[in-house]
Amino acid sequence: MDLLTMQGVFLLLLLVGIAIPELRQRLKPNSPLQLRGLNWKVNEDSSSSSKEIEGWIEIYNPHSKMEVMIPELKVRPVLLGKGNLNQIKIDTIITPMHPDENSRDDNYWAAYIVKSKKRTLVKVNLNISKDPKEKEIVAENIWIEVDWVNYGPFGRILLKEGFIVPLKKTYPTLSENLDFKELNDCKVLALKTHILGPLDNPLEIFRDYASSIIQPGDVLTIGETPLAVMQGRYIHPSNIAPDWLALILCRAFHPTSSLATACGLQTLIDLVGPTRVLLAWIGGVSMKLLGIKGVFYRLAGNQARLIDDITGTTPPYDQTIVLGPSCTHKICNEAALALGIAVAVVDVNDLGRVKVVASSLDCNDSLVRKALRSNPAGNANERTPLVLIRPK
Repeated sequence: MDLLTMQGVFLLLLLVGIAIPELRQRLKPNSPLQLRGLNWKVNEDSSSSSKEIEGWIEIYNPHSKMEVMIPELKVRPVLLGKGNLNQIKIDTIITPMHPDENSRDDNYWAAYIVKSKKRTLVKVNLNISKDPKEKEIVAENIWIEVDWVNYGPFGRILLKEGFIVPLKKTYPTLSENLDFKELNDCKVLALKTHILGPLDNPLEIFRDYASSIIQPGDVLTIGETPLAVMQGRYIHPSNIAPDWLALILCRAFHPTSSLATACGLQTLIDLVGPTRVLLAWIGGVSMKLLGIKGVFYRLAGNQARLIDDITGTTPPYDQTIVLGPSCTHKICNEAALALGIAVAVVDVNDLGRVKVVASSLDCNDSLVRKALRSNPAGNANERTPLVLIRPK
C-alpha cells in the first residue's frame, strides 16, 4: 500500500469516526416539551400557622409536527431552611387546566397529548401547616420538583425538573450597618439574597438588592452560576443519557473537573456538538504532550469552562448540572443603563482566579479582578451572588 493510499484510508477513517457520533447525536431520542413555573405567590395568614402557596406550571411543545403525550406528572414540594422541618406538613393539589379538556378536582393526572405548537397549564396549590407547638414556620424556601413522563416517537422518557419558590425575602437598606471589606484600591460588599431561581428576573434582583445602596462609580457583579440558574440553565443528571463518546473521553480530565463525569461531558456535547468536542479533545491531548495546557477549553468554547457539575453550587442546585449563562453582555449593558453604574458577570473561585465573563461598556475589568481575587462572595452556601465594588 503506497503512502497516498494510506493517507486516503486514514482520512476516511477519521471522517467516519467524526460522522458516527455526530449522527448518533442528531438521532438521539429527545422530547421537545418545555416546562417552566409561572406566577407563584405566597399567602401567609396573620397567625403564621400556615402558608398558602399558589402557582402555575406551563408545558409548551415548540415542535412543528410532533405530538407528545404526558401519561404521568407528579409535583413533589421540598422545604428548605436552617431549622428542623420534620414537623411541617404539606398538602399538595394539582389541577390540570388544559385548554381543550375540563379540569379535574380529584388531584389525578389523566394522560394528556400536547399537540404541535400548543401549550397547557397545571395549577398547583400547596398548604404548609406547622405543629401547634412550634412558634413559626422556619422554612425559607420551597423546591418544587416535577417528575413527569414524556411519551412519543422518541420512546418513553422520565424527566425530573424543579424550581425554587422563596417564602421569605429581605432587602438591604441604607439604614443598615453595611459591612464593607476594605482593600487597597476599593472596598467590597457581598450582598446576601434569597435562593435565586428561574422565577426571578436578573434586572429586578439587581434593583431589589442593590439600588438602595449603590453610589455613582460603583461596580455591581453577579456570579455566572446564579445568573445561569435564573435563566433556567440547569439540568438534573437523570435527564441526561451519556453516549459512548462521553463515557470514554471524560476519563481523560482531571478528577476535579466538571467534565470528568460522563453526564458533565455529555452536557457539553449536547451544547456544542460531538465533532467539536472530539476535535478539541484530540487537540488538547496533542498539545498537552508538548507541555501546553488548556487547549481543549479554548477549542471547545466558553461553556467548557463554565459548566458546573453536581455539588458545584448551592443547594438545591447542588444536585443539578449548571450550564454557563447566556446573553451576558446584553444583561450587563441593560442593567448598567437601569442602575447608572457598571455591571459585570464573573466567575470566581477560592484559588484567586477571577474571570470577567462579560461587563458593561463602562466597566473597569482590571478593578473587578483585583477586588474579587479574595473571593468575597465565597464558594460555599453563603448565598451572596452579588458583590458591590466601591472604588476609593
